[in-house]
Amino acid sequence: MSNETKKKPKGLSTTLKYFFGVGDAGFVLMSNIETFFFMTFLTDFAGFGAAIAGLINSVFTTVDACLSWLYGGIINGTKAKRWGRYRSWLIIVPWMVPFLYAFMFLRISDNEMLSAVVIIAAAILSHVVWNFGYVANATLISVVGKTPEDKATLASSRATWNNIGGLLFSYMGLPFATLLAGAVGEKNKFAAAAFCLGVLMVVTYFAHFKMTDGYEEIETEEMAAKASDKTKVTVPEMFSSLFKNPPLMVLMLADLAKWCVKFVTAASAIYYFRDAMGNPGLMTSYTLCVSLGAIVGAFFMRYLAKTLSSRTTMILSYGGMTISMFLIYIMYANPILVIALMTIAHVFYGMAFAASPALYADTVVYATWKTGRDASGWIMGLQNLPLKIGVFLRGVILSACLVTVGWQSGVALEGADRQGMTIAFALVPAILCLAGMILLIVGFRITKDKVAQYQAEIDAKTV
Repeated sequence: MSNETKKKPKGLSTTLKYFFGVGDAGFVLMSNIETFFFMTFLTDFAGFGAAIAGLINSVFTTVDACLSWLYGGIINGTKAKRWGRYRSWLIIVPWMVPFLYAFMFLRISDNEMLSAVVIIAAAILSHVVWNFGYVANATLISVVGKTPEDKATLASSRATWNNIGGLLFSYMGLPFATLLAGAVGEKNKFAAAAFCLGVLMVVTYFAHFKMTDGYEEIETEEMAAKASDKTKVTVPEMFSSLFKNPPLMVLMLADLAKWCVKFVTAASAIYYFRDAMGNPGLMTSYTLCVSLGAIVGAFFMRYLAKTLSSRTTMILSYGGMTISMFLIYIMYANPILVIALMTIAHVFYGMAFAASPALYADTVVYATWKTGRDASGWIMGLQNLPLKIGVFLRGVILSACLVTVGWQSGVALEGADRQGMTIAFALVPAILCLAGMILLIVGFRITKDKVAQYQAEIDAKTV
């Protein structure tokens, strides 16, 4: 493509500013069927014993975690497809997800081993397929957003819709599955819900495909044949973009704290309200408040990032989560105050959730400036690693806390053990957020001005 015919990057459309992320809402609605009901399906509907159910879950989640770093590398290392290196993945493979995903929730035989193998295979294959779309979708933040402000806006919109999806599912997920049971039977209701919400994900990803039309350069045959094709990256260049990118490694470590706030607090909340406070009914109010808090934080992050930068916003959000959750540990005896403080913590969580993709996009610019190769898919795909580790730490931290307080099913906690239950619910996440904040202050030194400088130098080299 000649310099005369090269298109000038366009600014974000109104649709992108406010609706980029509907695909993530669809993704969350779909994937939450697994998050909330997979173990229930295995034990209560498929009839597996607890040990076999745990083995099925462990095998597929371990494989999923081990594969999580590959998707961006494959996208970057293979030939670009017809609709762009990244946009193409939003329509090439997602349509397979509903069919594979539904088989995660079907016991096809009385043979326990055969049924377990089919469920594990369906789980692994469905996740492999949907992770290509997930990584490509996340990468579009760095491809479509041409300035730090644009990237922050896209990341904010995506995070807002992600949290809206979570809120919708918390109130509509189980009723929707129950409604489908009337047509397919009680045992098959989660399979039917998985299929229907999988179709919804396909439709909303297609919406992303349409709204990003014209924002990604299409690599022609001529471009692909030239050595100057900077978006096709070899395996050594991928690892170079990681190990020669200290800010990226710091960001991945700090990102663990954010995911622990999400997963650990969600898993431990019921133990606090039911066993420590003796009031499980407060879970409904708690879920609504923290979900709304996360939505508010994610939406307003775009405005803070314009004034403070995504880096400063994320540092402040980690500080806010730290203070809020330390106060919960101290004031644990007042559950209403705890809900208020955790809502504030989730406003900051929403800000961090929205800011982190923009920071990953900044490390893409840094890596391109430093190495001369654009490994956007690989780097943006690395966001999966802290997420998967956060899921693993959820079980470790919560289990350790339950052992520490001597938790027993159906037995209310008393005395110091009531505060001890907030170790997982608040204290450990607070400590991790404090560590993450320090890491970002000391180790992530890519500022808004530096990103602009790096991008200007990259653009000058391509003219």
